[in-house]
Amino acid sequence: MSCPHHDVMREFAGAADRHPDRTAIAHNGRSLTYAELDAWVRATARRLGPKPGVVGVVTSRSAATVAGLLGTLAADGTYCAIDPAHPEPRRQALMSASGCRVLITAEPGAAVPPGVRVMGLPDPAEAARPAGTGTTGGTGATAGADGADGAGAVPVTPDDPAYILFTSGSTGEPKPVVTPRGAISTVVGALRTLFGLTPADRVLQFASLNWDTCFEEILPTLTTGATLVFHDHAYSGSFRRMLRMIDAEGITVLDLPSAFWHELVRHLVEERATLPPSVRTVIVGGEAVNPARLADWCELGTDAIRLVNTYGCTETTLITHAVDLHGPLAAGRTAPWKAGERVPIGHPLPHVRQHLGAEGELLVGGPSLALGYRGRPEATAERFVEIDLGAGPERYFRTGDRVCQAADGALVHEGRLDHELKVRGVRVDPAEVEAQIAGHPRVGAVAVAGVTVADHTTLAAYVVPRSPADADAEALAGDVLNYLRDRVPGHLVPSRITVVPELAYTASGKVDRAGSHRRYVSATV
Repeated sequence: MSCPHHDVMREFAGAADRHPDRTAIAHNGRSLTYAELDAWVRATARRLGPKPGVVGVVTSRSAATVAGLLGTLAADGTYCAIDPAHPEPRRQALMSASGCRVLITAEPGAAVPPGVRVMGLPDPAEAARPAGTGTTGGTGATAGADGADGAGAVPVTPDDPAYILFTSGSTGEPKPVVTPRGAISTVVGALRTLFGLTPADRVLQFASLNWDTCFEEILPTLTTGATLVFHDHAYSGSFRRMLRMIDAEGITVLDLPSAFWHELVRHLVEERATLPPSVRTVIVGGEAVNPARLADWCELGTDAIRLVNTYGCTETTLITHAVDLHGPLAAGRTAPWKAGERVPIGHPLPHVRQHLGAEGELLVGGPSLALGYRGRPEATAERFVEIDLGAGPERYFRTGDRVCQAADGALVHEGRLDHELKVRGVRVDPAEVEAQIAGHPRVGAVAVAGVTVADHTTLAAYVVPRSPADADAEALAGDVLNYLRDRVPGHLVPSRITVVPELAYTASGKVDRAGSHRRYVSATV
């Protein structure tokens, strides 16, 4: 089957054809045009060869990661982000679990599992000097199967895997989610419409390049002909520096984790400031919006800025629900937001089918579903289910989120049906952290709970020593912390580890995470 018209790489090729001289990526003031990026992508695809399988890309805040992502898709490979900040054992585990066959990295001597080929990206300057050719000719961004520029496009189907990302798993091992081409292509088109993107937009790249939120920034932007902006000041930790950069770069669209947006609103209130005038849309998501911060936002003179709240799961591809909370497209409110209100997560996007199951669980169907968890048939069968609502069996994903519908039809989040929570906008199963800590030889038992600090969630671990010989609580807590840092990424490392004599248990004999936290929290604050 040939590449469908709406495939994300055809859309990128079309943008490169229409806007070859426009800036595709700006990085700390340097520009890469669409023609240059397209040539770099095609050169990367040729170097990979057709259908290279799973391609790990060691990420960086630069155009190189985008070239690796798009080059992998152009060759009909499966992209897998590898975070260089992760501990070495974690990187090795992710490459093995994803079935990685090629690793793109700037370090030729990188340690990889057996059978993995290591390669570097082509030089962008050389890639931009093709012999006797111009732009893509309509199919260039998927070219490279036979090594000829602009010819021999690699055929793809909607069910071909596009990328693999990992979610937290209760066994202590991350679960590899496989997202197909058809799903990401469908969603990217929907997001271009939702965000109202035009070639005049300049979109800040802010999300971690190792989580799917970054695709919300990268792919709709580069299939529109707009500019994707990387800038070090966005990640500097200084709101003043970041706001000056947004103004200087003329950023029009920001996609921020809700917890970060909460902190930004606090800063704007304290400084009696607002966003630079170039900003027209702010997208938030990942965690619940705090109604108090939303009330503050509404008082900041932001009426001309769209504030869009979004919801989605890795398994349902980026965003499935959205609602304008404030700004020119928001429904009018007769009263300000107040503490205790639940802020809606929105209405389903046009491609999404939703169903409210037992206990109000949200189930999501439609063309944006992932293929499942690679190598985990039981986990896949548990979360991806077939339901017959009268028109025959259809596949749905069980989100685990409890919701209700407001009077206007928007969904309102009412909590989880399981123990999962969001840390820095990333879904975390406390059982994964517990399984890692339990592997420490001096730990007898452990409970990990979510703790709300200011406007965000963090983790707290309560550890029982394996023997009385480990009574030095401070030493054991520090040892466990170092043990974790050598094995898991930062969002799985608790902000506080407390050594306790015993945990709280439920009547059925299971560890009571919330009860353990309540028992000892007063001694740790």
